[in-house]
Amino acid sequence: MNKSVLTIIVPCYNEEEVLPETVKELGNILTNLIEKDKIDSKSKLLFVNDGSNDQTWNLISDYTKRYNYITGIKFSRNYGHQNALLAGMNLAVNFSDMMITIDADLQDDVNAIPKMVEKYYEGYDVVYGVRNSRKTDTFFKRRTALAFYGLMKKLGVNLVPDSADYRLLSKRATEGLLAFKERNLFLRGMVPLVGYRATKVYYARKERFAGKSKYPLSKMLHFALDGITSFSIAPIHLILYLGLITVAISAICMIYVIIEKCLGHVVSGWSSLMISIWLLGGIQLISISVIGEYIGKIFSEVKHRPRYTIEIETYTNKMNKQS
Repeated sequence: MNKSVLTIIVPCYNEEEVLPETVKELGNILTNLIEKDKIDSKSKLLFVNDGSNDQTWNLISDYTKRYNYITGIKFSRNYGHQNALLAGMNLAVNFSDMMITIDADLQDDVNAIPKMVEKYYEGYDVVYGVRNSRKTDTFFKRRTALAFYGLMKKLGVNLVPDSADYRLLSKRATEGLLAFKERNLFLRGMVPLVGYRATKVYYARKERFAGKSKYPLSKMLHFALDGITSFSIAPIHLILYLGLITVAISAICMIYVIIEKCLGHVVSGWSSLMISIWLLGGIQLISISVIGEYIGKIFSEVKHRPRYTIEIETYTNKMNKQS
């Protein structure tokens, strides 16, 4: 069996509390795979510092000097989790045969990595890490997650339920993903569009080892909205249907008013008038907001600004030295 080069890509944003343990656990996995001749000795851990304002980059920089298999990227500012993943893949694809992306918080079980590598050698280009339960989630998060996956399925978006950004991609699958040029990234929906043979590896999700979650409710809602508007125009169709229903109801009300006037039943309708004004005003504002979301995406896409700016990068230098 020819040994392939693996790069494990880890986006980091203010992870100074958890990073030492992350380096320890991922380092053990990587070195064990190398020692067992499962992967090439050129395999690396690539930490992408997404504009952290704590000691995250200082720790990464120190680890790159202490361990030959650790490399890093430092963004000039915070560009977001999805861009951090993409930056890691953009660099690693030039030197790697397969790439695994995993968050730094250790909630995703690192022991699934060897299983992913085995699936890669079995001929799979995409291996999704899928959690086998949601026991660690709150009731609210479980219900909203199920609702989100159900909604995306109805909208025709092919997502893998209970999988996040913990996955393995082969070199050609990564190249296919990088061919997508949109700036509004929703990798969970983009990866299935690449195609190729795919499978799943199941694992138990853990509690966060240390630090705070980088995805509070507001960010989760924004992320879900991005996913919906990046892959479907169904909300615009919904506005059309809402408008047609409103017109139909208005026509019925108009007929009712005319009949009542002909029968001489004229009653003061201040309350109903105010309710109608507020209802229609609310519908109009929601409709404008939905359309504005799509226009905003067009605005950001047509400018073709860089997705991110790299201030410091050690990955290429280390790979070139070993070539």
